[in-house]
Amino acid sequence: MAWWWRTLIGVAAALLIVWLALLIALLVAKPGRAQLREALRLLPDLLRLLSRLAADRSLPRGVRVRLGLLLAYLAVPFDLIPDFIPVLGHADDAIIVVAVLRSTVRRAGLDAVRRHWPGTDEGFAALSRLTGLPPAADAAGR
Repeated sequence: MAWWWRTLIGVAAALLIVWLALLIALLVAKPGRAQLREALRLLPDLLRLLSRLAADRSLPRGVRVRLGLLLAYLAVPFDLIPDFIPVLGHADDAIIVVAVLRSTVRRAGLDAVRRHWPGTDEGFAALSRLTGLPPAADAAGR
């Protein structure tokens, strides 16, 4: 067998293993139906939040790159887990968004997320609950 066939098979096997690991991680972290409903209700505000954070030059470059990659992932027509798989098919995007938002808060701070939140205070409280973010100290201040 030629070296390039072995390389191609090795790369395909590695991609399959990574995909299976992500599938298992998403199965472990899958949200409940009530959480998914709440997340879908917040989706328009969440997309505006992500684009505002990605465009904010005061945030660290790594955070903006991560947010830009997340927006690109959300825009592509295929997912890590196909949508025909019950619950997880639609939850993979939500789980990835939560992971990136938690990372953003760790690096840029909760105030940056709160400053760019386009929705209501109740919506921000719901976002905090869904993502496990600490509630804002000053819920009324923007």
